[in-house]
Amino acid sequence: MIPVSDFAGHRVLVLGLGRSGLSAARALRAGGAEVLCWDDGAAGRTAAEAEGLTLHDPMGKGALDGVACLVTSPGIPHLYPAPHRAIAAAMEAGIPVDNDIGLFFRSLGQGDWVHHDTPPRVIAVTGTNGKSTTAALIAHVLTEAGTPTDLAGNIGRGVLDLDPPGDGAVIVLELSSYQTELARALTPDIAVFTNLSPDHLDRHGGMGGYFAAKRRLFSEGGPDRAIVGVDEPEGRFLANQLAEGPGDGRLIRVSAGKLSGPGWDISTRRGWLSEWRKGRQIASIDLRAMPGLPGAHNQQNAACAYAAVRALGLAPRVIEEALATFTGLPHRSQRVAEIGGVAYVNDSKATNVDAAINALSAFPRIRWICGGLAKEGGMEALAAATGTVAKAYVIGREAEGFALGLGDVPHEVCGDMGTAVARAAAEAEPGDTVLLAPAAASFDQYDNFEKRGDDFIAQVGKLSG
Repeated sequence: MIPVSDFAGHRVLVLGLGRSGLSAARALRAGGAEVLCWDDGAAGRTAAEAEGLTLHDPMGKGALDGVACLVTSPGIPHLYPAPHRAIAAAMEAGIPVDNDIGLFFRSLGQGDWVHHDTPPRVIAVTGTNGKSTTAALIAHVLTEAGTPTDLAGNIGRGVLDLDPPGDGAVIVLELSSYQTELARALTPDIAVFTNLSPDHLDRHGGMGGYFAAKRRLFSEGGPDRAIVGVDEPEGRFLANQLAEGPGDGRLIRVSAGKLSGPGWDISTRRGWLSEWRKGRQIASIDLRAMPGLPGAHNQQNAACAYAAVRALGLAPRVIEEALATFTGLPHRSQRVAEIGGVAYVNDSKATNVDAAINALSAFPRIRWICGGLAKEGGMEALAAATGTVAKAYVIGREAEGFALGLGDVPHEVCGDMGTAVARAAAEAEPGDTVLLAPAAASFDQYDNFEKRGDDFIAQVGKLSG
């Protein structure tokens, strides 16, 4: 645990008692704060009571009196579409609102850091798609290279549940827009921006607010080195804002196209990763045969990870050897079976249109399982990206409505996962890939995308049973 000592002797209210909320409450208590806790759900309150934490309804009269800070979980709205009542009350009363990420950065350098020969460093990864895989790749490469490494944030453990890092250690964080938007301290040593496409627009009041939330990772603390995907306008804008000139070596640009400027560039074209500095190619890696990195989108993830660990000084060949042993993450281009020459791939994390388009480009002939709770923005792009789809099998409570957005793609409304997998398997031919890439959120039928992916895996398991 990383204790939070800034509020020793003061009252702090923790709102939302899931993984991040409970870890924040523990860290605050360990640092000497008087911790008050609340969750609108009974399960969260029960979990807090089981740990001996004090429950405190923030909406009672005078409930915020004497509170020095309100720490909220990332899933609780604080601005759009409307702030939670307790957060609105805290802001009206002038009480600072923060989250566990902000507490982490405020507290990380305390303790015995002065005794480290090599201070620990933090790499933070954000973006719309690929940030989980990129963060996991960075941690994998560092671990394979013998560097003490922890993976936390929106993946792995809660940040405050980590043990204080030792000499020369690296903490790799995946950070969502919900986390970066509110954190009052954001000071990574290296910050990575993978890409941007429409997602969570209701939570951020549109694309401008969504991009602004991501941009805070780079603007609040000023990382020593920034790695920016520049294939979208927002990435190019961010890179331009950060660089002092075309050859500024503090910025590493990443692209699926050709980059040949005077700075530090990483490109992935036709499956080859190339590193360029000052207009000269200094390294290249063939990613095409690496089983854990299928498709151009995973190759971009590899390029971002490569840039991050190169910024720490790892040699290209060390990185290449580690990339080749990466097996991927559950629910992200996860190959779960091959039956009768047909591959079954679980990409349940493809919860938006751009992520689904990336998945569709990774395989030559696809039986596509899609559908769910459609997100705002971008559905019309699906029809233009389905050239590899032999047929779509649509799931979700609004499956018929979702199917209308598929244009002329052959499709069948299946409704549930069991029916979709069975129908796709029955019609698949050797060489086909049955791909779950929903292009939608899971909440109409599942608690989260993990449970949706687990259901896909279970249904595939029945085919070979």
